[in-house]
Amino acid sequence: MFKKVLVFTDLDGSLLDHFTYSYLAAAPLLELFQEKGVPVIPVTSKTRAELKVLRSELENSHPFVVENGAAVFIPQGYFSATPSGCEPLDGYDCYQFSKSREVWINLLSEMEDEFEREFETFTSLGVDGIVRLTGLSEEAAKLANQREYSEPVMWKGSNERKSLFVEALKSSGATVLQGGRFLHVTGHCDKGRALQWLCKRYKNDSPAESFLTIAAGDSYNDREMLEVADCALAIRSPVHDFPDIKHSNIYRSMHLGPQGWVEGMRKFLSTEETSIDVDIIDYLQNKLRS
Repeated sequence: MFKKVLVFTDLDGSLLDHFTYSYLAAAPLLELFQEKGVPVIPVTSKTRAELKVLRSELENSHPFVVENGAAVFIPQGYFSATPSGCEPLDGYDCYQFSKSREVWINLLSEMEDEFEREFETFTSLGVDGIVRLTGLSEEAAKLANQREYSEPVMWKGSNERKSLFVEALKSSGATVLQGGRFLHVTGHCDKGRALQWLCKRYKNDSPAESFLTIAAGDSYNDREMLEVADCALAIRSPVHDFPDIKHSNIYRSMHLGPQGWVEGMRKFLSTEETSIDVDIIDYLQNKLRS
């Protein structure tokens, strides 16, 4: 039986270029996925406010996962029935894995005496600091700071002190995830748990279907997501090594960012039996020529 493809993807450094945040290199393949009804599901450290803008640009109407797996947002009516445990929120059915941002801001405030001047949070940085550290525009930085379930941290101390800092947070009930630039302090969640939860919703909604999950990511906070997917696409980063992934069906891209994203998707879709009934390479070459 041909399998229906579900694509779960990190954004920064994966579908989006690490420096320019552009997805143009992946646009032809995204168009094919749109034509074939393949859900491209962002699983990201970004906020719901940021995803609203990007999903509009991509004309993406599928579910998405924010703040490193802290919450899943499903457009209302997407599945035949509202998944158990979801709450309605602004036109979505929302399933939360984490407590609110305020919980983690308060916890980090308690760490300031022991780790004085060794870290900064998004709250302390403010919009200007976020712009300086990320290269985002002021408007984009405002969207990035509209967090609901987590708090990003820029670590400034030594690696040894960083380990102590992370352990102190964990002992107080937080989960600490290493992203491309920041530590993300949140609840008991990760991208892998969110992928598994959402994949079950697809299977429950279409029990006669067989699914193939492809996960794409470039960083350490993508590790759990890559390890639980059927196909793991580790994308080469310009700023750090590949995360250590334990998987029997992993592909490490030669190219960076969206070029590596396309490279890996082509590899898996050319070797797996899926419902995408076109030659991926021919399709993309024709798109480039047109």
